[in-house]
Formats: sequence, C-alpha cells, structure tokens
Amino acid sequence: MTKAPSQLRVIPPHVPAHLVFDFDIYADARVGSDVHQTYSAAIADAPDVFWAPQNGGHWMVQRMDAISAIATDPEHFSVREMQIPRVPNPPFFIPLSLDPPENLPYRRAMAPMFGPVAVKAMEPRLRAWAGEIIDAALQKGTFDFMADVAKVFPVSVFMELMGMDLSRLHEFRDLAERFFENQNDAAQIEALSGQILGVMKALIDEKRSTPDDKLMSHFIQADMGGGRTMSEDEILAMSFVLFLGGMDTVTNVTGFAYQQLAQMPDLQARLMADAEGLSGAFADEAVRMFGVVNTPRLVVKDIDLMGVPFREGDMVLNLLPIGSRDDRKFDQPHVLDIDRKKVAHVTFSTGPHLCIGHVLGRAEIKVLTEEWFKRVQSFSLAADKPRPFRTGTVMALEALPVSVNAAS
Repeated sequence: MTKAPSQLRVIPPHVPAHLVFDFDIYADARVGSDVHQTYSAAIADAPDVFWAPQNGGHWMVQRMDAISAIATDPEHFSVREMQIPRVPNPPFFIPLSLDPPENLPYRRAMAPMFGPVAVKAMEPRLRAWAGEIIDAALQKGTFDFMADVAKVFPVSVFMELMGMDLSRLHEFRDLAERFFENQNDAAQIEALSGQILGVMKALIDEKRSTPDDKLMSHFIQADMGGGRTMSEDEILAMSFVLFLGGMDTVTNVTGFAYQQLAQMPDLQARLMADAEGLSGAFADEAVRMFGVVNTPRLVVKDIDLMGVPFREGDMVLNLLPIGSRDDRKFDQPHVLDIDRKKVAHVTFSTGPHLCIGHVLGRAEIKVLTEEWFKRVQSFSLAADKPRPFRTGTVMALEALPVSVNAAS
C-alpha cells in the first residue's frame, strides 16, 4: 500500500544521523491545543536545525539566529517554492515567492496601503467593526470566540480594505481554511488555488469596470516604474497571498492569544482597568508569543551553515513562532508578560520578506482588545469543550468556546 505523503520517511545520504529528529509538522501526536507550548516541548531535545524525515523529508530551524541567517540569505535559500512536501506547479505568490531584488517593486506598491499612516487612518473602521462583532457575540453568553469574533473581525477588515463582497465572508474563509488544511495534498492545493484565483479574477474585473479607493483598485492602477502597471497575472499572484493572509493570519494569532488570556484572570483585570493604556503592550506580547506562520525555503545552492549540510533541492522550514520563544533570547519565553521590555522577534520574519501587514495586524489586536474590555469584565475557557487546532505551515486554533461575564 502506498503511504500518504505525511507518512513517507526520507533521509538523504548527506544528512548526518545526529541531525535527524522525528517530527510531523501536520500531525505530530505531541502537539496539543496549547500549540506553541507543546510544539516547543516536543522539539526541545532536537538540534537547533534538524532533519524531519516525514512529509518528504525537510530541515526544521527553531532558533532565532539561525532563522535570521536563512531568511536573509536568498542566494542559498529561495522562496520560489514554499510547499512541504514539494508539489508539482506550486502556488506562486507575489511578493512572497520572489527573492530580492525582484520582490522590491511589489513591496513598494503595497507599502502605502499598509504603513503606519494608512493604518492609523483605518482605526475608526477597525473600532466600528470590533464593537459590532463583539456585541453580536455577547448576546449568546457562552460562544465560540473563534467562530464569532476571531474568524470574523480581521476578515471583515481585510475584505473591506480589498473592496470585496462582505456577504461572502464565510465562503471565503472556508476556502482559506481548506487551503491550509490540505498542504500535503497536491491535487487539493491545485484545485483550491484555482478557486481562490477565480475569486480574485472576478474582483479584478469588477474593479476595472467600477474603480474605487480600495486596495484592488490601487493594484490595478499602481505605477511600477516608467508608467508600467501590473499585468493581470501579477495582480492575481499578489492578491493570492493577501487573500490567504487576510483570511487566516491575524485570526489565528488572536485566537491563540485569547486562549491564553482566558486563563489569566489577573491580566484580564489589568486590561479591564486600563485597556487603552495596556492594549499596545498586550498586542506586542501576543504577536511575539503566538505567531502562526512557519516559512519554507528551497535550498538552491549547496552550503554548510551552522554545522548543517544544506544541499540543493532540500526544503527548509523556518519555525518563526518557535524562534520568537527562543530561551536564548527571552527570559521565561512561554510566559505572556505585558511588562516585558520590547525586544526584536521573528514572528513576522525578518529582512527582505518582513510581513508587509505587520502594522495592521498589531493594530487589529490592539483595537479588538480595547473594545473587548469595554464590554467584558472577565472570561474563561468553557469547561470540557474541545479546542481543535491545525499545525503545518500556518497554525490555527479552530474553536475556542468561552464563558463571558459582560461588563455592567
């Protein structure tokens, strides 16, 4: 019987035995609902960089310095393939699948819409969305924070930013979730990629005929230099990565952060007393502790680095969420401490592929927290309710049932 990709064990001849550590990024039994803590514990005894034989075999990088070295070396570690296991015709994202300097014009085209000034101007809409969504959830008493808040708030913001039809929110979220759930199924990746590209193609056609001040219209009109505008294929590849990020990334960071916050009544009391003053520190620490994106690289040129023989054709997975909990960089790295001195982390990657949406993501968590504690006195995990989760290249908490005491 042919084994599923996640069960195939591959150890190439160039990989030393002492660097092999068995771990399945999609279904390791040692990982639980507290994904980050249990993930870190599961690989605590592994080398800083190790070979995981499952899913076609690939390197995994868990230390912050090693992650930074790889993320800033496109000569040897390319982003042109980002699927583990490797698949034929992998999805192509702009600017994510382009190494520097090819990615820079596209980042410049995106930057004005995601910089601090633009995000600050969006704050009234962020606040309006957050308040409306939290109010609707609170009417239920006990509810699923993921389904009713975290999977709705950042997605609504993103869809409004893009100029998308908000009535299709749940349809589009389902597409994004299924894409990430099927990373080891080449046929599903191809089919779902086609559906997402179809959605974005329809949006491009709509904005060409009726332009507005939204992000898709900006892409259609953006000057790439010398009066050149982007081709439809370029816009589609850029929209693809924004769709996946906008539908899933902040949703998942928020879910994991509030799962932890639900278990910290003292911190809730502090935020209840001074949400406006402390929400920024909470957002910063939430982002450090609860990153969700693990970034693959393809080795395109042999290199021996950090005692590891990286060879052309090897896949590498940078564990950004684990790197941001590196105990060589952070005291008590698994403790959510809003009084922690602000320090650099790699949750949003680093160097030429620093996440373009990091300012907006932090702002969304900050505003949501302020609006939450205007309305919520305290909340806790609903007793004996399951909290399913997803691992892989993008980690997610699928459900977070909570019991809430509303503020009087």
